[in-house]
This record gives sequence, C-alpha cells and structure tokens, in this order.
Amino acid sequence: MPKVTLKEIAREAGLSVSTVSLVLNNRPCRITEENRRRIKAIAAAKHYVPNQIARSLVTQRSNTLGLIVPNIESRFFSRLAKNLEQRCRERGFALFITTSDDLAVNDIELLSTLVNRGVEGLFIVLGNQTEGGEDLPERIAALPVPYVMIDRVLDDAACDKVLFDNELGGYMATRHLLEHGHRRIACIVNASRSNTGRHRLEGYRRALDEFDVPFDESLVFDSDYYIPDAYEAAAGITATDATAVFASSDNIALGLLKRLYEEGCRVPRDYSVVSYDNSAADSLFEPALTAIDQDVAVLAEEALALIVRRLDAAAPEDVEAETRLLEPRLVERDSVQQR
Repeated sequence: MPKVTLKEIAREAGLSVSTVSLVLNNRPCRITEENRRRIKAIAAAKHYVPNQIARSLVTQRSNTLGLIVPNIESRFFSRLAKNLEQRCRERGFALFITTSDDLAVNDIELLSTLVNRGVEGLFIVLGNQTEGGEDLPERIAALPVPYVMIDRVLDDAACDKVLFDNELGGYMATRHLLEHGHRRIACIVNASRSNTGRHRLEGYRRALDEFDVPFDESLVFDSDYYIPDAYEAAAGITATDATAVFASSDNIALGLLKRLYEEGCRVPRDYSVVSYDNSAADSLFEPALTAIDQDVAVLAEEALALIVRRLDAAAPEDVEAETRLLEPRLVERDSVQQR
C-alpha cells in the first residue's frame, strides 16, 4: 500500500500542507476546531503514519534514546532493557538497545554509533573489561547529548547516575547469614574488574566486622558475572570449611549451584546461599534462592526521569548532575538454614 502523504490529506481537506502538518504534529495553528477535526479524521481514515525523520527536521527532536548494556543475555540487564523500553514508549520515545559484550572498546564504538544515529540521550551501563578503553571516561564526558549512567558507574564522573547501594546489599546478604549462625562465609565476587563487585565485597567485610568475625581472604573467590566463570571459581568452595556462601550475582549463584550439585552437595543442607539481583527466582534450581533484590522497574523509572529532566530543560548542560542511590531489599526464601 502506497504511503499517504501530507499533500494528499491537504488536497482532500482543502487546506495548505503547512496547516495539515501543524495540526498532525500537535503544534499551535490558527484554524477552526471543525477543520482540525476534519484533518485528523482524514488522516485516520487513510491510515496516515508520520515520517519521523521529516518531523525531526521540523521539531529538532528525534524522540529516540539509546541504551548500552554489557550483556543482553543477563537476566538483570534484559529486565532493565525491557522495563526501560516500555517506559520510554509510554513517554513517546523509541529506544535503541545495544550490547557491548562487556568490552570498553565496544562501549566507545556504540556511543559514536548511537549519537550518529541521532539519539537525543543515552543510558549507559559500562562494561567491566577496560582494555583498549582507557579514554572512555573522556569520550563519555565529551558526549554532545545528555546521558545517564545506570548500575555500573564511574565514581568520579560528574554526570547523572542511578544505581542501587551495592555496599548495603553486600552487607545485608552477609548479615543475614551471620544472623543464622554462620561464621565461615565464602564470597564469590567480581571485585577485580567491577566497581559493583568491589562495593558488594566492602559490604561483606562490614558485616563480618560488625559481628567480630575476622576477614579471611581464602574464603573470597573472584569471578566474572557469567555462569561458566562462577562454576570454575566455585571449585575451591568445598575445599574450605565454609558453611555458607554469598554469591554476588544471580549468574554467579547459578554457577555455584551447578558446581555444588555436581559434587553431591545440597543447599541449604550443606551450604546456605544468599544471591544477588533476585532475577533467578524462576530458575529450575531448588530450593528457591534467598536474594538481594534490585527493583529494576524503579531503576528504569529513575533513569528515565533523570534524562527527561535534562531534555526538557532550556539549557540541559546547566542542569546540576544528580546521583540517585536506591536501596536494595532482602527477599527471604529457602536457601538459608540456621546453624
């Protein structure tokens, strides 16, 4: 079916093309209410679809935003993308969703790609692998459009940020295990490459200190946020005298459980486990995991609010940078046993 043009609608309505354009773009126009209704009725009858590119030239707004996530296969990031896309659509924005494969060099490439595609703003979740991306902070700071860092942020970057309090989450997870009598608590965490992991480890250490339990480095195992990496990292757990494990992401927890079950161990009979993200509640593993919950819907809503605040400002660059630190919560299920 040929695309209906403004010229055709104007001819049938007996009005100018510019008048029809103003009405269909909901812009001020000196026209009778009867003619306004007639234009919209003709457009609806002909199934008129606006040309967003042409509209952008008139309004100087593309109504498109971009999102970069490290791994779209991650339960947490896929839920974030879904929630953010829904909220953007409700506000009249289209969202381009891209994935960096956790690589800083891809972050740099995607920033340029999305800006060149004409996005009005960016949501950025940084990758953990920094090789080749040493100038990423400078590239981000020089972006010509508003942007918000989500979840994984550069601590010293002067920009809008929204994230959950990772230190508090690590503290809450470890404290829960301590309150159930565990004193030898292993921790699998991405602390060598990830700010979120480092903060969660700080929370783990704070809880131990609060309960006068000495920190034991031999109980800390490093892992990326991927199930195979966690599976390998968990190999040393059964060689320790740990009775509980804080797994600092759901993917890490799933890798841990796979390893434990292969070695004939059961949760919580042999090991109590607290996970992080609360995105694996529907997994096939039993029992259901006690976890630190990060409400992705709230995270998406706050990120969108921050970027819209800048887009609606007369001078977006003059809006003061804001960090919104959200509070996680502990969801108790069946993976922790009193010792």
